[in-house]
Amino acid sequence: MCAPVSKVPLERHLRQLTLDLLGRPPTYEEYQAARAKGQVSVEDVRALMDKEEFYARIRGYHRALLWSNVSASVFNNGNSRLSGAGSATDAFSLRGNSSRPLRGANGQGCDSYMAQDVCNARQDPHADPALPATTAACSAERYDERGVPKPVSWDYDTNFYNCTRVDQNLADGTPVKTCQEAAAAKRLGDNGERIYFCDMRRINVGSPAVPTLVPHECKPRTATYQPVADAADGNRVTSYEDPTVTSNAPLKRCGLTLGQKRASNGVEIKGSYEPQRGCVHREGYVTRPAPFWNAGTADVRVCAIEAQTRSANPWTLEPCTTARFNGDRSCGCGEGMRRCEATNGSTHDARVKAISAEPELIAESVVRRDEPYFNILTTRRSFLNGPLSEMYRDPQQAVGVFSATAPATPEVLPNLPFAQADTWKEYVRDSEHSGVLTTPSFLYRFPTQRARVNHFYAAFLCKAFTPPDNANLPPAEDACNRENNLAKRCGCNYCHATIEPTGAHWGRYAERAALFLQPEQFPRYDPKCRDCALSGNTSCGGECGQYVMQAYDGDGANSLGLLKTYLYRTADEEKNIESGPALLVQRMLQTGDLERCTVRRVWQEFLGRPMSVEEQRLYLQPLADDFARDGHRFKALIERVLMSDAYRRID
Repeated sequence: MCAPVSKVPLERHLRQLTLDLLGRPPTYEEYQAARAKGQVSVEDVRALMDKEEFYARIRGYHRALLWSNVSASVFNNGNSRLSGAGSATDAFSLRGNSSRPLRGANGQGCDSYMAQDVCNARQDPHADPALPATTAACSAERYDERGVPKPVSWDYDTNFYNCTRVDQNLADGTPVKTCQEAAAAKRLGDNGERIYFCDMRRINVGSPAVPTLVPHECKPRTATYQPVADAADGNRVTSYEDPTVTSNAPLKRCGLTLGQKRASNGVEIKGSYEPQRGCVHREGYVTRPAPFWNAGTADVRVCAIEAQTRSANPWTLEPCTTARFNGDRSCGCGEGMRRCEATNGSTHDARVKAISAEPELIAESVVRRDEPYFNILTTRRSFLNGPLSEMYRDPQQAVGVFSATAPATPEVLPNLPFAQADTWKEYVRDSEHSGVLTTPSFLYRFPTQRARVNHFYAAFLCKAFTPPDNANLPPAEDACNRENNLAKRCGCNYCHATIEPTGAHWGRYAERAALFLQPEQFPRYDPKCRDCALSGNTSCGGECGQYVMQAYDGDGANSLGLLKTYLYRTADEEKNIESGPALLVQRMLQTGDLERCTVRRVWQEFLGRPMSVEEQRLYLQPLADDFARDGHRFKALIERVLMSDAYRRID
């Protein structure tokens, strides 16, 4: 028989407790108090668990348990992120991929030096028409009939052209400052015939650098392109064409006129503006109140396209309230720039941080109130801060990045400004919610029904899905291998016979999103989707993405127009869909697995290792039984583990 293992000294025991519970060593005063008492009592452990440092420790524990950081789970292509400073020389604009359909090339903003509503200057007077003489004529030049901004200036796109300066002083020292002067100096052909391809480009000149308009001649990068002169225009060059490759489209002179997209029959689609190939079309700036993330500060300059607030294209009626807004010249960022993101990504980062923190706060509140621990899986109580409040109350915020259903009606949601990221308010979510299991963090971090089941089993039941050791597969030609229902397919069914019906508890939550599929909006069966599917129109105008639109077997053929989550479901599984994750938790509470798994996790957390086989025999079921008798109070379980002989023997 092994000799008994002595318990650690008092000081080491106290140090061990404070490090485990508070994440720090004891203070001098705490050492002195323990020495005076001669022991660390249950009351001392409880006192430690009343400190704020303990609740920070609880948040960290659940962060690791739930994998709640969604920074790598939410795709953000940055197309709605603004560039610029909103200043007099650098107006806010979309300059990523969005600037190609808006202005003709990536990385391009508007003309920050020309007001959209003031017609008092031309960047390229040598090529553009005379300035409008009246206010009405100015408005007609700067906006179309329905108020969509038109260009005020242009540049040649250096992806197509090489642009070189032609502003060298004349022999007598006379400066050359304009394209007209460059043409007179015969730098644009003997007769100035290439003047239309002279571009007044704004570059930094001098020291300190000052943005200055400087004449440049722009020629196609492809050497085989040749100038084409127009006799009716004084033999000036109006385009470049490639005689060696007829499929290469000509490069025409740039100007203030935009093109229109064409339908399949060749007819122009009015209002579907597109920039001319090889040209960058810039609208001017307007002045607007500060965006929502800086609400209440000074007004800012915003490019006229981004400053728009429409809900739909006024010509085509296509929506501006979806991710397509950033490629439609008529849409804009909306009121308060709400559809767009801050230049440094801080708005997106704030939302990600808040979504990641929500389940930790739910868990902390349950532990802090000494409620039954598994309330973290069932409570409708939750918390939000400024970024979440604005995102839920205004569905235009984060459009195209986050797909999340507001967890409660606007009347219930606390109203906080975006800037209050550190202020959290409690509220009660709608009836379909179930603890951390329906938070955007959990739904995004585990984007499919199968992933959600897998993590629930791993985190709260301490179980993994693995086939049995004696599993075997039928011959490859067996029809069972071609079964589309994984719960029945040979080999797959070892795990999926459990995964599929359990995953049905998340059946009303969209995959790869945090959307709740309301039965009123997404009925079990939609005849319109079935009709589209039967006619071969599998997109159905984008309205049937959640429905079965293609058949791969007999069940699928009979399920066209059915909400995808109902495919291959039994009657019992359909009950799982309608009852949600709360029903799953209720069922698991009847097995004892939740209690035993929680004991094992707390043991490993505070003893730094899993239970041995012998420890499972001695401690697992007794601690699980005590946990249940104590009303599933998490702090009571921690207390029992920390006061156990096993913990006192750690060295």
